[in-house]
Amino acid sequence: MKARSLCLAASLIAMSLASPLWAQAHRERLPEDEVIYFVLPDRFENGDTRNDRAGIKGDRYKHGFDPTHKGFYHGGDIAGLIKRLDYIQGMGATAIWFAPVFKNKPVQGGKGQESAGYHGYWVTDFTTVDPHFGTDAEFKAFVDAAHSRGMKVYMDIITNHSADVIQYAECPDSACEYRSRADYPDSAYTPVIPKGEENIKVPGWMNDVQYYHNRGNTTFRGENSTMGDFVGLDDFATADPRVVQGFIDIYKGWIDRFGIDGYRIDTARHVNPEFWTVFAPAIMAHAHAKGIPNFHIFGEVASDGLDIQAQALHTRVAKLPTVLDFVFRRGAIETVSGRAGTELLATIFEGDDLYEGGKATAKQLPTFLGNHDFGRFAREMRVAHPNADDAEILKRVLLGHAMLMTLRGVPTIYSGDEQGFAGDGNDQDAREDMFPSKVAVYNDNQLVGTKATTAQSNFDVTHPIYATIADLAKLRNEQVALRRGDQIVRNYSEKPGLFAVSRIDAASGEELLVVFNTSSDPLTANVEINKDTTSFLSLRGTCPAAPRLPGSVAISLPAFGYMVCKVK
Repeated sequence: MKARSLCLAASLIAMSLASPLWAQAHRERLPEDEVIYFVLPDRFENGDTRNDRAGIKGDRYKHGFDPTHKGFYHGGDIAGLIKRLDYIQGMGATAIWFAPVFKNKPVQGGKGQESAGYHGYWVTDFTTVDPHFGTDAEFKAFVDAAHSRGMKVYMDIITNHSADVIQYAECPDSACEYRSRADYPDSAYTPVIPKGEENIKVPGWMNDVQYYHNRGNTTFRGENSTMGDFVGLDDFATADPRVVQGFIDIYKGWIDRFGIDGYRIDTARHVNPEFWTVFAPAIMAHAHAKGIPNFHIFGEVASDGLDIQAQALHTRVAKLPTVLDFVFRRGAIETVSGRAGTELLATIFEGDDLYEGGKATAKQLPTFLGNHDFGRFAREMRVAHPNADDAEILKRVLLGHAMLMTLRGVPTIYSGDEQGFAGDGNDQDAREDMFPSKVAVYNDNQLVGTKATTAQSNFDVTHPIYATIADLAKLRNEQVALRRGDQIVRNYSEKPGLFAVSRIDAASGEELLVVFNTSSDPLTANVEINKDTTSFLSLRGTCPAAPRLPGSVAISLPAFGYMVCKVK
């Protein structure tokens, strides 16, 4: 098995080296220079069917593999990721972020509630790759293959919890309710390790129950948000210095062994902020010492609302370098769907000064439209407009992606969105297979912008969403103002319609005017500009030739249209 893996790894590296390199070395690029592609390896491509059951005998409740069930492993793996690097890079993605690949507990859940760790968040061994996905050697081949193309690799990491191993004597047949420190200051529950799992976790210190809170399930509120078990998952005592140093050592190790370029931190809001004030600087310093000057750390501060303060707080108090921009997601959904005027976007961007480092930090926030937890953007458009035809939904989806690719932040594409995946909801209902699926509740979905279904392979480089992302990624690569430029909101509306910004590169002074129409009607409007502007060059869409007056330009856009204009 080991010899086969090493041989496969070598051949994959050799294949990748024939690919063209990016002009700029990936280490030199700033975080805001990237276009990120997020993928669940299990649902992307099955490059090696021999690891589908991870070498585990028995039925699906042992090995976790059942490609017909949305909650079990489907067979996607690291070899599949390498196989599709051309596809990912062809879309303009420069960094790949993928769900955790650490070794997981294959199956969890009580009788009748079982599901598998296909998503990667039920870790037992934090130091090695899950055999469902391949081997450490194959992972090294993947990272090397991406780097040889000038692409970065971002790992999804966890410090909040491990797999559900610890049980409690006081509630053997049900979930334990949270017990507070005020009511139980010393010990809440009696932890019990099931027979045969005494040493299941790696590193070994994780098998000691003293390094967990052992207080029962969180309700995601107040004290228990950081001290409760996340749906039964064993919650680490992250205030303990041994736990802090243990995780620093683990994630330094992945940088040492594989040259990782960044970490997305799962469930960051459920860890005490003091942990991050030690962990993040230690990881950043280690990456710098290893020749990775632009290491990107972004925490998941999950929210389905518009609370900018709560999101920004984690950069000020917890000192996380950046966070995923959940507020942008909700703002894009509300404005592109037409449920809110574009003044909502202006309000969101006004909050950029709340982040530690202000607007400079805001440029490095990964922005996104949908993900594996909250569901897909296309579905949000359909929910808002249940009677709209596919043509209208496609226009709204394309407009959302145009915003994602041209406004401040780091555009992050959730795999499948570029192929018109819409899903039936969130979580498992938004985790469709890119390779031919055998899941009935996926295969009956109507995709956007295509007649295809998830029952067939969906790597169509001519799909209109894929093509639009690729086109705007090219523009973003060509125009430094779209990547690093300051953003000035020019005009917005209380109703669906006009939203205009300037993106200005401080170093060169180059300015782009970007204008959107979120209305279902054509738009004619005046946009404020600098008074010394003399003309415009159309980069995308049809831009006016010149101002109508000093400080004002008349624009016209079709329904759901946009334009990108170089200002002269």
